[in-house]
Amino acid sequence: MKAIQKGFTLIELMIVVAIIGILAAIAIPAYQDYTIRSQVTEGMTLAGDLKASIAEFTAQTGEWPADLSEAGLGSAAVAANKTGRYVSGVDVTNGTITITYGKDANQAIQTKTLAFQPVANDNQDIVWRCGKADQPTDTSTKATPTSTVDSDDSAAATSVIDKYVPSSCRDGYGGA
Repeated sequence: MKAIQKGFTLIELMIVVAIIGILAAIAIPAYQDYTIRSQVTEGMTLAGDLKASIAEFTAQTGEWPADLSEAGLGSAAVAANKTGRYVSGVDVTNGTITITYGKDANQAIQTKTLAFQPVANDNQDIVWRCGKADQPTDTSTKATPTSTVDSDDSAAATSVIDKYVPSSCRDGYGGA
């Protein structure tokens, strides 16, 4: 009589475990990068209303707002509420928005910053330079001849590494 094989052999099980291990080794780091990018996005969302406030302030005065209160957030107590689950603070200095990550943020971006620098195009429309991206074409960092922003404010104030920011914020991106 012939014995009928039931179940899997040890070799077959070891192959399945090895395949699962390889897939996990690839998937876990990719998922961690994805979660860090989503944490960076929270800061960008928190800065969204500030972009509008800064553009409005500049349109009315011809100058970049010096700080959060000039940008329309009022008192320091109100500005202190500009935080999120992964963002420990958002600040404005001479029109440049700086987002600082902290709180529950991943260690890879803990205490790191991402900056948005306003630049004016030839029509005096405000265009935002994100992170370490190149300055958009047909723009200058002057809102008026008397009000300038250092042309490298955004890159100097950004310490989040390129792989965690959107492609439009990466070094060498020259889009408008």
